[in-house]
Amino acid sequence: MMAKLDYTWRLRETMAEQGMFTTAALQPMLAERGVKLSTSQVYRLATQKPERLSLKVLMALIDIFSRPMDDLIRPATSPSPSQQDERPGR
Repeated sequence: MMAKLDYTWRLRETMAEQGMFTTAALQPMLAERGVKLSTSQVYRLATQKPERLSLKVLMALIDIFSRPMDDLIRPATSPSPSQQDERPGR
């Protein structure tokens, strides 16, 4: 069976590791790099796993935190629905 591809979004953890605990600090840093997002968009970007992400936003985050892309996005595999049904106790 094929595993479903997934990823872990680590923006909030990356922010905390650099001492940034509010999304309000991130908005002007993004704007300096040409990424204009509303306060609510920046909040969602940090607190929720994005389904779509522009490369411009990703490159701005990489530049802001001086971290490689895989510090922000980590590949993960999750079992396919049929594999979940095959687990013991089901």
